[in-house]
Amino acid sequence: MIYLDYSATTPVREEVLDTFVKVSKDFIGNPNSLHKLGVESKKIIDAATEQIKNILNIDHEVIYTSGASESNNTVLKGIASRYKNRGNHIITTNFEHSSIVAPLNYLQKQGFKVDFAPLTDEGLVDVKALKAMITKETILVSIGAVNSEIGIKQPIEEVALMLKEIPNTIFHVDATQAIGKINLDLSNIDLISMSAHKIYGVKGIGLLLKKSNIELDPLIHGGKSTTKYRSGTPATALIASLAKALRLMYEDFDKKYEYVKKLNDYLVSKLKKVEGIEINNNSHTIPHILNISILGIKPETFQHALEEKDIYISTQTACASGSGISTSVLAFTHSEARASSSVRISLSYLTTKEEIDETVKAIIECKERLSLK
Repeated sequence: MIYLDYSATTPVREEVLDTFVKVSKDFIGNPNSLHKLGVESKKIIDAATEQIKNILNIDHEVIYTSGASESNNTVLKGIASRYKNRGNHIITTNFEHSSIVAPLNYLQKQGFKVDFAPLTDEGLVDVKALKAMITKETILVSIGAVNSEIGIKQPIEEVALMLKEIPNTIFHVDATQAIGKINLDLSNIDLISMSAHKIYGVKGIGLLLKKSNIELDPLIHGGKSTTKYRSGTPATALIASLAKALRLMYEDFDKKYEYVKKLNDYLVSKLKKVEGIEINNNSHTIPHILNISILGIKPETFQHALEEKDIYISTQTACASGSGISTSVLAFTHSEARASSSVRISLSYLTTKEEIDETVKAIIECKERLSLK
């Protein structure tokens, strides 16, 4: 098997799973309980929380969620509800994940106004144009750090500094595809979302990092937890395993990044030679994601052709597959032909050069066979 869908989800690292199992067995107490077992579980959570803050170099409050989708929903709905007295205007981009798009569609039905920040020809948010869009009614700007389909890294540090001078506009970043892969300065961002299963962690746990001066109306009410912003019995083992996954991601960080970059460069050099394949990436894309269009062939058809060879890639982002056309690729390339024939290959430090060679060979074979139909 050749797995090249790491941006959809990653396999759990053995060490992370070991932590999850050990904590599940050895720390059975409810962290909210006042007896010894509860206190011991709470100590595990507190230690994990401090480790996470130190790794990410932040002073944010750490809110544990079920994943980035819940974190994103909590931000959008929680900010809209809490600050509706200030205004009803939200700004985002055309590159966002469905867990941003869907809540915004919901909020529009509740009377909120949603605008999309202009993008440059390179797919980057035009920061000056974004600033000009902000009015006294703008309560939130939400921009993903890295687009999940094309891999474009947005200038979030620059946006954060700009918004820092606008006191009533809160800045949220979905960093799910960025944390653990690229270096980011998170210090000036008000709210940050991420998920463990993108960094070789256990599914079912994510983070929402919140500056202390920001308030939220919670998505889930009832039941004591680690924070008032997300109720429910704290998942001690999942929290400990998330801290472990995050720590492991930052070991040999630069070495891992350079390795993936070399793989990406090698793959691109091979695919550029194949007629009928367009590369939907540029110098602003992170090396972990390569989006290509195989012109004239439906993405799902090509995906299943590779699957028959035990090679696994993605069409669109996994949470939006099946819609027929990639809105991200369309926004980036302005080509319906490329947007309706794009697939995503996502790489890892676990990927080998031999797997790349075999995948390129399979892509050429499948393309030639499907083009004849």
